[in-house]
Amino acid sequence: MTLADFWAGYEFEPDPFQVEAAEAIAAGRSVVVTAPTGSGKTLVAEAAIHFALSNGQRAFYTTPIKALSNQKYADFAGVHGVDGVGLLTGDNVINPGAPVIVATLEVLRNMIYADPAALDRVGLVVLDEAHYLQDPSRGAAWEEVIIHCPRHIQFVCLSATIANDEEFAAWVEERRGPTTLISTDHRPVPLESMYMMRDKFGQQEVHLLPMFVTRDGRTRPNPRIENMLRLERGKRRRYATPTRTEVVETLAREAMLPAIYFIFSRAGCDAAATRLTDSGLRLTDSQERESIREIVDERTSHLTDTDLSVLGYSRWIAGLEAGVAAHHAGMVPAFKETVEELFELGLLKVVFATETLALGINMPAKSVVLETLSKFDGESHQMLRPGDYTQLTGRAGRRGIDVEGFGVVLHSPFVSFNEVTAVASLGAHELRSSFRPTYNMTANLIANYSREEAERLLEASFAAFQRVGQMEEMEGALEALEHQIERETEAATCERGSIEEYAALVDQLAAKRHNDQIAAGLSAGDVVQLVGGHADGRYAILRRLPAKDHGVRYMALSTSGKVSTLRMRDITAASYRVGRIPLPTPFRPRDRKFVQETLRRLSRMKAAKGPSKPAKAFIDHPVAACPDAARHLAAYRRAQRLERRREQTLSRRRSSGQGLVEEFSAIRGLLEELDYVRDWALTARGQRLRRLYNESDLLLAECIEHGAFYALDPAETAALLSVFVYEPRTDQVSPAEWPTEELAGRWAMIEERWEELIRRERAGRLTPTRRPDPGFAMTAHQWASGVEFESLSVTGMAPGDFVRVSRQLADLLRQIRDGITEMSEEAADALRMVDRGVVAAQGVG
Repeated sequence: MTLADFWAGYEFEPDPFQVEAAEAIAAGRSVVVTAPTGSGKTLVAEAAIHFALSNGQRAFYTTPIKALSNQKYADFAGVHGVDGVGLLTGDNVINPGAPVIVATLEVLRNMIYADPAALDRVGLVVLDEAHYLQDPSRGAAWEEVIIHCPRHIQFVCLSATIANDEEFAAWVEERRGPTTLISTDHRPVPLESMYMMRDKFGQQEVHLLPMFVTRDGRTRPNPRIENMLRLERGKRRRYATPTRTEVVETLAREAMLPAIYFIFSRAGCDAAATRLTDSGLRLTDSQERESIREIVDERTSHLTDTDLSVLGYSRWIAGLEAGVAAHHAGMVPAFKETVEELFELGLLKVVFATETLALGINMPAKSVVLETLSKFDGESHQMLRPGDYTQLTGRAGRRGIDVEGFGVVLHSPFVSFNEVTAVASLGAHELRSSFRPTYNMTANLIANYSREEAERLLEASFAAFQRVGQMEEMEGALEALEHQIERETEAATCERGSIEEYAALVDQLAAKRHNDQIAAGLSAGDVVQLVGGHADGRYAILRRLPAKDHGVRYMALSTSGKVSTLRMRDITAASYRVGRIPLPTPFRPRDRKFVQETLRRLSRMKAAKGPSKPAKAFIDHPVAACPDAARHLAAYRRAQRLERRREQTLSRRRSSGQGLVEEFSAIRGLLEELDYVRDWALTARGQRLRRLYNESDLLLAECIEHGAFYALDPAETAALLSVFVYEPRTDQVSPAEWPTEELAGRWAMIEERWEELIRRERAGRLTPTRRPDPGFAMTAHQWASGVEFESLSVTGMAPGDFVRVSRQLADLLRQIRDGITEMSEEAADALRMVDRGVVAAQGVG
């Protein structure tokens, strides 16, 4: 079939960049395509797959996330038939011998190392979301695939708009042969950037104005907005951030729905969806609500009534029927995928989402709302980069439906209008490599290449291609940081015990004390601020209810005027008591006048500061009795901050492309010390290491070699292995709680191996392996022991996080089952107990 035959299968005219890319592919060249989100890059991939199949070759289409792989699998199955398409996502294998394979990127990377012969008939690899190459934790895998894939394979790299596209394409050509760059910033649906603010004076009007105006051929920030904000100084400010309800009502009035409303907080997304639903706003008609119920029933049919109850199904579907939903990683896949489908069908009008939605998932909207242009990075608030703005607003404007799309930024007193327009007008940022050799990569390089070839391949990375001369400056900074860390670590050391354990207990007690103070002692009239979770907000306690399975319960009134029941699980670690109000008499919590008067009194309460820190005297630990405990703890906190700065500096050094061969040599030297490598050959230990694809690969291998997992039952195996996949959402170390003394002893072995490993790594100037975290171990043990989902004690963990971590644990168990003969049976038994119920319940992937 010719190119003309391919275009004949479509009813629309392709865009010029699509034609140019397809012609280059037909000529046998690799291509790099950079274009805005929603511009039709996937059509280029379809053309490439068409030519590969016409030539009797197989094609691999790779994505960064399983959800996107599932979506592409369904799309391609509709074009090529179910028998013509396969899916490989680690936890799901469908038709692996199919001509077209959709896979997560790491699956292809692992195949290149483990079974390169399996790629003999593959003629095409598509890298969707190729700009993911800059991701600090996973981006190196993209470079590994581009570097190590057999030379005969043609590449199609699809990327969002980047500033250094020529540099990236030149590197791809160096690695893959003749390559054509096709770059466009043309959007099929134009984007209008808008600015929204509320006037606190007069009629409380909400203003929605264009962010830029064009006059005499020049585009500049809107002078009307500049004039309105020019006198905004001090405490007396006229303009404020509109409420979320006001934003949605304004968009509905201006016919700018459906909208994706980005909030950089899971709790914020849940709270926004709940409050908008509770406000009584209805964005759907009766026919749409009926369609929503039918789809929801079908998509959740695999979940039991008990599971649905625990997941808050009633509140969730009430929001869906109103046309409103949240979307974030804390949701179970069934709920998240249902939201995606309903929004794509136009049945949902507003989705409050975290930025993870911007990655690949096909959810076009008419408008995209950014509540703020700054985001907390774990230590401080940072402005979004211009490329982030472009990526997030790229979903605005539905091709074939909308004449234009809208990117709406809300006014904030903390971000000036000039800062907003600067971010919105710049467009794209540079693609920077995150490549670095790992222990697993080193083992696979030694297994597959000579020393000279391995070093040459390292120098072939995009990091090396981008090399800049910053090594001397970074070396000096590293040396200074290491001296500071050494001094603070010495000051933190206490002869009475582990300061790390003591710090974890301090953090744990801070959370527990707040919960205990609130949950146990609330009485009628108390006002409590719940922070995070689906019940986020301020409540007046109306009365204490009889205890049930989940402990203390309270009847409470929210600031939205809804009377509901609060349970222990609603009271998060950050929650606190605000004060008290006198309740109206007589006590009639279902009476409208009672509720209105209580709301009036609740609204008059002034904001209160959060809870105070707990005293060390409550902590049962040897360090607590030390007269210098506070000084040790402060030094430990400073050492932690300095260590993070050291790791950031190491990361910058790696991203400069320099020192890769030196780092590889240091890693090889450490592997030789530990008997994984001898004379450029892998030992039996090394062969096992090359089959472990985990962030803590060498530590896990060391623990396996030293018998940490020997003679454990399935639940114990799952619990102990969970420390290698669980990562808390904060920098705090989880306290070590274990269900059995045996596991506590095995955990001590793991800690000992970790301490020895990071000692060696620091001596070799290598990035220290992340400390394994036992925060999921108790939950993993319960789940793998057969405890049902509704009975799990998962305090502070969202259901979606439980499913995500459990699936990561299942992935690791599969690796061990398939790659570590000595643990194969134990891993298989544990996998059967982990991969069940709500963890196994999913769509195609």
